[in-house]
Amino acid sequence: MNDTHTTQIAVTGMTCGHCVASVTEELTELAGVTAVDVDLHPGEESGVTITSTSPLDPAAVEAAVAEAGYAVR
Repeated sequence: MNDTHTTQIAVTGMTCGHCVASVTEELTELAGVTAVDVDLHPGEESGVTITSTSPLDPAAVEAAVAEAGYAVR
């Protein structure tokens, strides 16, 4: 079975490419994540689309974003 799941979240506090890299790195470490796409809006909520092979645990996603120093809204 080759299902792809997409999870969309809004992350607050990101302001630059380094922020995007930090969040992307942490989310990519979650089991099953195959891609992370960040639509950066400095100083506002930034949209993050996570592609994975199975549904993601929302708590794990929030923990990964928090580990990078940001918050899911």
